[in-house]
Amino acid sequence: MCGICGIVDFSGPPVPAERVRAMADAIRHRGPDDEGIFTDGPVGLGHRRLSIIDLSPLGHQPMQSPDGRYTIVFNGEIYNYLDLRATLESDGVSFRGRSDTEVLLHAFMRWGNGIFPKCNGMYALAIWDSREQRLTLARDRFGIKPLYVRRVKDGIVFGSEIKAVLAAGGGERRVSWPALHEFMYFGNALGTHTMFDGIERLLPGHVLTFDRSGEKTEAFWSVEKLPPVSDSLETATRVVRERLEAAVRDHLISDVPVGVFLSGGIDSSAITAFASRHYQARLKTYSVHFDFDPIDERPKAQLVARQFGTEHQELFVRAGNMSDVIERLVQSHDEPFADAANIPLYLLCQELKGAVKVILQGDGGDEMFAGYRRYNILAHETFWRGVSGLAAIAGMLVPNGPRRQRAMRFFDTMNIADPPLRLAMLMTVETLANRPTRLLSDHSRRELDRHDPFQRYRDLWGRFSNLDAVQRNLYIDSLVLLPDTFLEKVDKSTMAHSIEIRVPFLDTNLTDYAMALPSRLKVQRGQKKFILRRALRGVVPDEILDGPKTGLGVPVAQWLRGPLNGYLRGVLLDDSGNSWLDRPAVERAINEHTSGAANHWFVLYKLLVLSLWKRFYNVAA
Repeated sequence: MCGICGIVDFSGPPVPAERVRAMADAIRHRGPDDEGIFTDGPVGLGHRRLSIIDLSPLGHQPMQSPDGRYTIVFNGEIYNYLDLRATLESDGVSFRGRSDTEVLLHAFMRWGNGIFPKCNGMYALAIWDSREQRLTLARDRFGIKPLYVRRVKDGIVFGSEIKAVLAAGGGERRVSWPALHEFMYFGNALGTHTMFDGIERLLPGHVLTFDRSGEKTEAFWSVEKLPPVSDSLETATRVVRERLEAAVRDHLISDVPVGVFLSGGIDSSAITAFASRHYQARLKTYSVHFDFDPIDERPKAQLVARQFGTEHQELFVRAGNMSDVIERLVQSHDEPFADAANIPLYLLCQELKGAVKVILQGDGGDEMFAGYRRYNILAHETFWRGVSGLAAIAGMLVPNGPRRQRAMRFFDTMNIADPPLRLAMLMTVETLANRPTRLLSDHSRRELDRHDPFQRYRDLWGRFSNLDAVQRNLYIDSLVLLPDTFLEKVDKSTMAHSIEIRVPFLDTNLTDYAMALPSRLKVQRGQKKFILRRALRGVVPDEILDGPKTGLGVPVAQWLRGPLNGYLRGVLLDDSGNSWLDRPAVERAINEHTSGAANHWFVLYKLLVLSLWKRFYNVAA
């Protein structure tokens, strides 16, 4: 796990090493173990290394092919690299070291872009071909590892984090209005957008090539090309269990110790169960309780740890100075990011820093096997749409309060006639009747109104319109919610502390099968994750499989009324730096939230991190 960066510039003098080193230094936290810089005329590549596989100097990057034609910088892990290596060795290729980076380099020399669909892993990489003067950038199929790109005159700048791209210099720091409109609804930008105008994400499962003739971007993998699975229930149960176990086994490959974040939920318990079978030493597991979370899941984690004999460590983390944590997270993400679940993850990794480099956790299980409540709703979408009108009327008779507000928001959403808009509004607590942009200035709203914040959902709905509601939502979640929110949260919160997170539920062999299963095997008789629970029966304790799903509660609403209230007012009502906001409207919203007359926590938290980002990065409108 590492950080990569680079420049290709065909218009100017040779790229100076100092410029590339400044980019690499900006992401030193991603790889504190080693640094490498390569420059050759129009290209400069930088690398920061977090040594995981082949700790010797033979794993150093940038790495060149034996003939000097190709140079690679790579961030990630390829779990099937030994199989790829064996294939190449059978064709006469010899290797100097044991790293997956060297295997990738030789595989690219042999198969070109055809290697990327063969890779089972997480990665963002760049390969420079000195003969063809061509740069190739690629990102894994689910976007576990990030990659950002800025186009410049006759050139391109890229990096694992936006701060590396900014460190290259050049270009104004201006807000992207389309991204800001998305952020106001969902708490983060979507798809290729970032909050910086002119800086984009390379989409998951895509490869970009750039040379003197221009640029080309294309997908090397897409979910709709998966052939449907029609196996029987018994066969599907067995295959899911076997492939998940194989995924966990393969994700344990490492030359440094590996641990597991054990929350006590189904996904992390399954990973612990299978990892304990295949890990060569006694498995280390970690659970955590935060002083701000009323639900303590440590007893469930203790149960799992005892059953599988892990070396279990419990951490109790106090929130402390939360404003300081929020500010550090804004700087870690390089963008305003409003999924507050990054707070406990950041604090946990801060607690563990230095104790472990590699952690397995359960991200992806909900998107592969339908773990969210809305999948149950979508399985009966016609019914809910039919009763939503009457239910909304009946809701007017219920006393006002959080439950009524949630119910009314749900029924209002189900009444939306536009299908992709209806799906998009299920993904936010915001409403069309009370738009979050209401707290922005007139100028900001005029700019935002030129862009559709739901366009990403509209585009994907068109791709999957022939599928049933559950399968369609699962596929769209794998392309939006997973990379843009959850994997973004995981990467930035953990790599800030030089910790590599691995996600076995996104293993290629497992996801190829799980995503192609019919939705009736994922949601059945009101039970979410039906096939996964069935596959884990006898592997994971029944108390875990049959227990309710509980998420980590981050009490942002209470913080903004209490310990963070003064801080919130100080940041948002600062006359000098918030020209994007409607100050009187913001003040009214803060007062309503503080008094308990309304719950504006999500929009206020978004405005807080937005204002901090604007201040820290000196971003102009």
